[in-house]
Amino acid sequence: MSTQDSLQRLAQTIESRKTGSHEKSYVARLLHNGPDSFLKKIGEEATETVMAAKDVQRDPANPLLRGKLVGEVADLWFHSMIALAYFDLSPADVIAELERREGTSGLEEKALRKTQI
Repeated sequence: MSTQDSLQRLAQTIESRKTGSHEKSYVARLLHNGPDSFLKKIGEEATETVMAAKDVQRDPANPLLRGKLVGEVADLWFHSMIALAYFDLSPADVIAELERREGTSGLEEKALRKTQI
C-alpha cells in the first residue's frame, strides 16, 4: 500500500463528507462553515507542529516527543486536505507539484515563484 493510496482514500472520505450532515461529521461541519473555519484549524495545527518540532529539537531521542510531532503533522495534513477538497483540489495536485519541483534547487524554485507573481 503506497502513501499516495492512503492519501487518496482519505481524500475520498473527505470528499464524501461534503454532502454529509454537519451535525454528525466534523469534516462536514468545517466545510459547511466555510474557509474561515478550516483555515483557522490549519493555522492552529501549523503552530502546534512548530511547537512539537521545537520540543523534538530539544530532546531528539524522546519517542513521546517524536510521536507528538508526527501526530501534529498528521493533523496539519488532514486539515490541509479539507482545504484542498473545498477548493476542488486533491493530494494528486500537490504530489504533481512536488514532482514538478523535483531536481530543482529550493532556492532556485523559490526565486522562480517570485517572478511568476
